[in-house]
Amino acid sequence: MAAGEPLTGAELDALKEVLLTPEQQAVFARDWELCASLPCPQLGRVRVTLYRREGHPEFCFRFGGEYIPARDDLGLPAKLDELARRPVGLLLITGPTGSGKTTTLNYLVDLINAERRCKIVTIEDPIEFVHRHKRAIVVQQEVLTDTQSFHRALIHVLRQDPDVIVIGEIRDRDAIATALTAAETGHLVIATLHSPSVVHALERVIGVFEGAAQRQTILQLSSCLVGIICQELLPSVDRARRTLAYELLVANSAVRNVVRENQLHMLDTIIQTGARDGMVLFDACLHDLYCRCLISYDVALNRARHPERIAKRGNAG
Repeated sequence: MAAGEPLTGAELDALKEVLLTPEQQAVFARDWELCASLPCPQLGRVRVTLYRREGHPEFCFRFGGEYIPARDDLGLPAKLDELARRPVGLLLITGPTGSGKTTTLNYLVDLINAERRCKIVTIEDPIEFVHRHKRAIVVQQEVLTDTQSFHRALIHVLRQDPDVIVIGEIRDRDAIATALTAAETGHLVIATLHSPSVVHALERVIGVFEGAAQRQTILQLSSCLVGIICQELLPSVDRARRTLAYELLVANSAVRNVVRENQLHMLDTIIQTGARDGMVLFDACLHDLYCRCLISYDVALNRARHPERIAKRGNAG
């Protein structure tokens, strides 16, 4: 076959047989969709997403790399390191698909691994970066490789005597309930969640419960929440790379009171006035990136949650 020539349907079928384990092949045959990871000595871990087109599998590959960039290279705030150093509580990383949540998650695991003597247990679907033991013991469990399902892994994770629990993605009520219980019972829990803002993340966590269970969830959140970072990756001015924009909530007494009273609409104001505690409003981050010539004015205006704030600041500048 000549280089660059498209693969035929039969060749794609054969490639699937080579790349996937029998368990993964069974899941793909049942669901017609699958996300898995493959080791590659030259490139590090490779995430492969399978889907069907015209009766044959197609592949989307995402290369994870062999190392985790430094915080400054990622554009993350220094305050996030402080939150990850907390011994207990719930730290959420949110954002849309492709916003770098997994990279941030692995950065925090690496930070704890380098600084703290503890046991870290991760539940991932799939594993995108393999952590070697440094000061910590890191146990990484991959769905369909080390555990049959996310749900089963969550049931058993507390029996493994972890100090830090890392959940690749909070997907449903059971995952949320387990994360909150673990954070309440002396563990640091770090998890990702699909959500466009800090407020939406909390609304999603609370909204999956009803009645007395919802009230219990609100009380748990108000007591164990450490912080939330909501992030997006934006095109840079030179269009050669992407720049991280984020919103950061730090759970101080004011935040806990607002969550306890379920007055989440007040959080924007608290974040806006909470710079002393390290909080950053998303639109303020956009304006800062624009002022530092990292993103264009149009990108800042188009991605702003309240474009008039950007326009007002731009006119004032």
